[in-house]
Amino acid sequence: MQDEDFMRMAIALALAAASQGEVPVGAVVVKNGEVIGRGQNAPISLNDPTAHAEIQAMRQAAQHLGNYRLVDCTLYVTLEPCAMCSGAIQHARIARLVYGASDLKTGCCGSVVDLMAEQKLNHHCTVTQSELAEECGQLLSTFFRQRRLEKTRL
Repeated sequence: MQDEDFMRMAIALALAAASQGEVPVGAVVVKNGEVIGRGQNAPISLNDPTAHAEIQAMRQAAQHLGNYRLVDCTLYVTLEPCAMCSGAIQHARIARLVYGASDLKTGCCGSVVDLMAEQKLNHHCTVTQSELAEECGQLLSTFFRQRRLEKTRL
């Protein structure tokens, strides 16, 4: 499988999150070509501010491996990670991050700040923006547009 295939899996998870009223973000963790963790945004349904898609996927991957270190793993996520998720990615020792849409308000992989390139931090992963970035961005734009329409109807 290729990056696009794994990102499409993350997009499917994002769509599942949206269908549950969550911000549509999905993530998968891959090691040696195998998906070992999946996650979708769930902070609203779980009443948990840490239940971002990336965290959910990394928790599942860590359980799968029996290790909190996700060495030699790639994380695919439909939205540029925030500070919390970027920190978790670094602590987990993710080798590679592939993200979809840039997040101009809270993105910490180059949009607002770049924690992945911060030399004072002790782990750095390779960061790539997906070729499906526009599709991921459209998913978010559509979700928030629909939310605004629903609010105006109330």
